[in-house]
Amino acid sequence: MRRLIAFLAPSVLLSAAMAACGSGGGGADDGRVRIVAGFARLAEVAERVGGDRVAVTDLTPPGAEPHDLELTSEEIDAVDDADLMLYLGGGFQPGLAEASRRAGKAVDLVTAGDGKDPHIWLDPQRYAEAASVVERELVAVDAAGAAGYHQRAAAFRDELAALDRELAAGLATCERREIVTAHEAFGHLARRYDLVPEPITGVSPEAEPDPDRLAGLVDLVKAKGVTTVFTERLVSPRVAQALAREAGVKVAVLDPLEGRLDDGYGAAMRRNLAVLRTALGCS
Repeated sequence: MRRLIAFLAPSVLLSAAMAACGSGGGGADDGRVRIVAGFARLAEVAERVGGDRVAVTDLTPPGAEPHDLELTSEEIDAVDDADLMLYLGGGFQPGLAEASRRAGKAVDLVTAGDGKDPHIWLDPQRYAEAASVVERELVAVDAAGAAGYHQRAAAFRDELAALDRELAAGLATCERREIVTAHEAFGHLARRYDLVPEPITGVSPEAEPDPDRLAGLVDLVKAKGVTTVFTERLVSPRVAQALAREAGVKVAVLDPLEGRLDDGYGAAMRRNLAVLRTALGCS
């Protein structure tokens, strides 16, 4: 039986995807390639590259934190019935990494990109590399659709290249480079645009912060003239707010884009750019 876990567009709801795949959450019965996505950003790239030749299931429910994903029996069935599995290793979704062992064809987009930080989509260039991996894998399971996959992947990469240029220009000249964030999600973005990430916790946003780390961040904020501590959409802002109060600075949302988006990846990244430009004093 063919299998696939891949990226799904944020506009595709889990319930709709499950309905399209049948009551067991398995593959499509209309000849489309069956894809299962660990979370929204993987789903989005699969949808963009796959177009109407794919049926994608997003395993992370709306509003849920992807790191906390625990598969239901129906979702495990969807993994079993899919044609290709695309997921993120590097500790991003441990439950999904475990499920990948039962899939006939599974691709870890972190390993495929030769990296360790799982938050690859926050660098548009790395996200474009992920699109190329999805393109290759879809051609492998559905050669008849190759021309469309190549065309859609190329168009998506062009969009990402334009976004990358916009971010680079917007963050080129700033008074500050340090970004204090709720968890370790922005390493790729920071490396790409010459920022200095200072996360409160590690890869898991639910981890308890170390008191010494918090004290050190208060000192850093004051020493570097940091104006803003960044929190996120899908996790509690409590710790970030406490740090900001102690340091006497503001709190703002810098979205790691781990959840579903009403207006897509590009618009959300541009919102992040605006927030960063204000916090960093960019001209």
